[in-house]
Amino acid sequence: MSFYICSNCGYGSASWIGKCPDCGQWNSLKQQQGFDKKTNQPTQDFELTPLSRIKSSTEKKLATGVYEFDRVIGGGFFPSSVTLLTGEPGIGKSTLLLQILKNFKTLYVSGEEGAEQIKQRL
Repeated sequence: MSFYICSNCGYGSASWIGKCPDCGQWNSLKQQQGFDKKTNQPTQDFELTPLSRIKSSTEKKLATGVYEFDRVIGGGFFPSSVTLLTGEPGIGKSTLLLQILKNFKTLYVSGEEGAEQIKQRL
């Protein structure tokens, strides 16, 4: 599989595009190194590792205090993890996460809501 990255802004795409949709630069998407342009095959061998050879982490999970949420995500968050929560608009994703995360030191990034709207949920 090929992957193309804009040399101007870093936008990534699974296919080549003449004009970058992020920055508007023409002919700036370059094929990611590691793939042959003609065969679309990796230029290096990849090593497969059976899951049985991977050691389990000893890192403790952080329980959120919301029993059902903790149960669904396997007992809590790993401290070094990134967790993506998705769903239909308006079902309470942001409200749930803000309530869970108010007891932790976190970075909350929102692309849709203003700071005042976020503060009202706390």
